Amino acid sequence: MKPLNQTVLDMKPSGIRKFFDIVSEMPEAISLGVGEPDFDTPWHISDEGIYALEKGKTFYTSNSGLLELRKAIGEWYARKYGVKKDPVHEILITVGGSEGIDLALRALLQPGDEVIIPEPSYVSYVPCVALAGGVPITLPLKNENNFKLTPEELEGAITEKTKVLILSFPNNPTGAIMTREELKPIAELAIKHDLYVISDEIYSELTYGDEPHASIAALPGMEERTIVINGFSKAYAMTGWRLGYAMAPEVIAKEMTKIHQFCIMCAPTNSQYAAIEAVKHGDKDIARMRESYDMRRRFLLKQFEIMGLPCFEPKGAFYTFPCIQSLGMTSDEFATRLLREEELAVVPGSAFGDCGEGFIRISYAYSIDELREAMDRMGRFIQKHR
Repeated sequence: MKPLNQTVLDMKPSGIRKFFDIVSEMPEAISLGVGEPDFDTPWHISDEGIYALEKGKTFYTSNSGLLELRKAIGEWYARKYGVKKDPVHEILITVGGSEGIDLALRALLQPGDEVIIPEPSYVSYVPCVALAGGVPITLPLKNENNFKLTPEELEGAITEKTKVLILSFPNNPTGAIMTREELKPIAELAIKHDLYVISDEIYSELTYGDEPHASIAALPGMEERTIVINGFSKAYAMTGWRLGYAMAPEVIAKEMTKIHQFCIMCAPTNSQYAAIEAVKHGDKDIARMRESYDMRRRFLLKQFEIMGLPCFEPKGAFYTFPCIQSLGMTSDEFATRLLREEELAVVPGSAFGDCGEGFIRISYAYSIDELREAMDRMGRFIQKHR
């Protein structure tokens, strides 16, 4: 038989999944690894999806998605973040934010184009770049900088082949954010070197403290070179509805829509009707869930302090990224032994890039009771092995 696609053959499986395959066989195990809200989708949002089904709104929408939804997203992003997009030509509804990332890369890249990916990062970026024919260039970020991207680090990674920078703030897995002031020199370098920026803002609504989320697309000179990716999974607890969106300059959005036409057709129709309700009337739901996440975040940071695990304060998303180097184990060894000995699953930091070695990712998208029990188990494990 003829060989399979070598790019696919060379891809490594997700470093996250193996732990949860094991967890599925352990009924008493607690898993703190999945990046999924533990809240139900707010009822008024679900009700709109159900109503769409009851009224027979089950046909294809336009390839770009319901115009009413695109208009609502455009108004929402302009109000919150100062990013103004034409809903007719510059906003595309996608099957989750992940499809938007894939579409953007396939629309932008020629074979051999380099894409800078600051790490630790979401596990899909590197394989998506490779599948689009690009060359992923991983850029390790530093714990001492709270895993923020500095202009010096970025400029050192740019070559004549660099075409795209992927930004992911608030960050999965670290919980790091970048403020408007911190993004300004990054934007200046993107303009100086004529780079496109894919800004993955799926956790934009989950920030804590005095600094609200800032979008690089709102900075001077960035509108025409930035593709913003966002969605409904994290902010509105709508992971299974599989709905996201991309906002891009018309010339890019047109090509992304062309790929979307042939591969997907359109995003799920009833999910789109539910999303209209979410965008228009879901701000209070976000605030309620964010308050709960913030309480859990502070609880975990206090527990790490008691255990003697260094952990910078994450100000976004729903992850912590404590350092476990003092235990003398690799991240993978720590996660494996913790699961076997205490039936507690976390994700090794190395799953998110080589610079994640020495750290673990813990999601706090779980109930406070689960988190308390999990910290008791981790405390026993650390005391035993220290």
